[in-house]
Amino acid sequence: MDKYETNGTAGKKMIPEVDGLIEICHKVYDKGFVSAYDGNLSVRSSAGTIYITRSAVCKGEITADDIIEIDMSGGIISGKGKVSTENKIHLFAYAKRADVNAVIHCHPVYATAFASARDAFPSNIFPEVLLTLGSIPVCRYATPSTSQMTESLEPYIKNSWVYILKNHGAVALGTNINDAYFKMEKLEHTAKILTAASLLGGARPIADDKILELLNISEEVYGIKLNNDPEGDR
Repeated sequence: MDKYETNGTAGKKMIPEVDGLIEICHKVYDKGFVSAYDGNLSVRSSAGTIYITRSAVCKGEITADDIIEIDMSGGIISGKGKVSTENKIHLFAYAKRADVNAVIHCHPVYATAFASARDAFPSNIFPEVLLTLGSIPVCRYATPSTSQMTESLEPYIKNSWVYILKNHGAVALGTNINDAYFKMEKLEHTAKILTAASLLGGARPIADDKILELLNISEEVYGIKLNNDPEGDR
C-alpha cells in the first residue's frame, strides 16, 4: 500500500495514520524525548498492518518517505529503507494487546535517568498518574534489537501502558498515536517532578487506604476504568 491515496480530482491525500505518526515524530523530537536518530514510533492501520519509522532517521525531520509499512511478521509491504531495529517491541505489543494501536519508544531525559539509576518507579505518588498510567514497571536490562527486549516486557505487557527499559529508555502504548504520546509525556513530566522532589527529601506516597478510595471512585467520578494492577511497581 502506498502511503498516499488518490482522492479524485483533489490529487494525493495522505493516509491519516501516517499523517498522525509524522506529527508525533516531530513532537517527540521537539520535546527532547529523542536526539539524533534515537527512538522509533509506529501505528496500527485499519487493515491490520503496521506503519513504523525507518532506521537511522532524525524524528524531527521525518517525512512520509521515512515511514515503512510492515506486516505482523516484520516483513516489508511498502516503503524504502531499513525497518527500525526495535520493531520487535512494537510487534510484540500489537500481538499481545488488541487495544493498542500505537507504540512509542523514546529516550526522554528524566525517565531514562530513572532507567539508569533506579530499579523501580513509584506509581503511588500522584493520583492522576495512578489513574492514567497505572503501574509503571522497570523492565530488566535487555540487549537492544534482540528477543531479550520482548522477554523483558512479557511480565507486564497485559497490565501496563508505559514501561521503563533498564539502562535504555521508555516505551508507551496507546489506543492511538496521540494517546501514546500523551502517556510518554506524562511519564517524563512525572519523572522530572520526582527528580525535583528528591532534592527536597523525596516524594511522599499516598496512603494505601487513599489509593483504594481513589480506585473505587475512578470509573464513577473520573470515567476511568482501570485494567491494571495498582499494587504493581511501587
